[in-house]
This record gives sequence, structure tokens and C-alpha cells, in this order.
Amino acid sequence: MSDDLSRILQEAESAMQRAISHLETELVKIRAGRANPQMLDGLVVDYYGSPTPINQIGNISVADARTITIQPWEKNMLQPIERSIIAANIGVTPQNDGAIIRIFLPPLTEERRKELVKKVHGEGEHSRIAIRNIRRDAIEHIKKLQKTGLSEDVAKDTEKNMQTVTDKYISLVEKHLAAKEKEIMIV
Repeated sequence: MSDDLSRILQEAESAMQRAISHLETELVKIRAGRANPQMLDGLVVDYYGSPTPINQIGNISVADARTITIQPWEKNMLQPIERSIIAANIGVTPQNDGAIIRIFLPPLTEERRKELVKKVHGEGEHSRIAIRNIRRDAIEHIKKLQKTGLSEDVAKDTEKNMQTVTDKYISLVEKHLAAKEKEIMIV
């Protein structure tokens, strides 16, 4: 029985770690006034009929704190990349000079900063919900084991351990949110 309990705890903890990793990748996509090539992660471009990630079509780099440059490996990909960025609706307009696409990030207004903080908190809430759902599923597994012969004391102890792990990951979410909020609100 203890092997089953430790497996349940390990699976739950690894799932919670994946939830934290997902939160980190989502927070990177939210711009905080500085240019970051990862803002374009997830953008796909129509590359000869097949959707291809933008970072596989050209070189993405940061020219300065407010400028991202995209240099496609093929000149005829400039228009599809430009259309893809516009269609993604990430709040920026690409500028095409015939060889390179430049994306200038405007300075954030106070209102826009507050919107971004709300978005950050929304992502944090999604992560907290995911972690709580993982905890709920683990506790349901423990209760099933209890019905098949696991002692009540061991089940309660395991549930307490599960809650401790859950609290640890919820506090990690809070730390990530606080750091991102601070990064966004710095003028």
C-alpha cells in the first residue's frame, strides 16, 4: 500500500511542477515593456502551405530594449511573417524594410500595465486551479485505497502530506506572480 501512496504523491507533485512550468512559459509571453524574443513563441507562419513556428523560418533577435528584429532565411517569407504577427493580435505592428522585419514595442501606459497585471493574475488563477484539481484527484485516489483496506490514519497522514505539497506549489505561484507584477509596474 505504501508504494501506491508514494506513487500517488510523486505523480501529483510532478503534475504540479508541470503546472508551474506552464505558468512560467505563459508569464514570459506577457511583455513587461522590454523586448523579448519569447513573446513570439507560439506564432505560426504559413510556410509553403504548412503552419511552421516563426522561430524556424528566420532569426529572431533583440536589437535594443524596445525592438525585436526578425530576419527570415528566405526573402519571400517577409509578407507571411508580417501577416502572422498582425493576425496574432499581440498589440504591435511589424515594419518591413524588404530585408528585415522590425517590431517596435511602445512604452507601456499605466492603464496597459494594469491590464497586463490582470492578465498575469488570471494566469496565476489558472495555475492555482490546476494545482487544486491535482490535489483533489490525488485525495480521491487515497480514498479509493482506503476503501480497499488502507488504514484511516495512514490515509489522513497522506492527505496532510498532499496538502503540504499543494501549499508549497501555491506559494510558488504567488512568488512568480509577485515577481512578474513588479516587473510590469516598474516604469
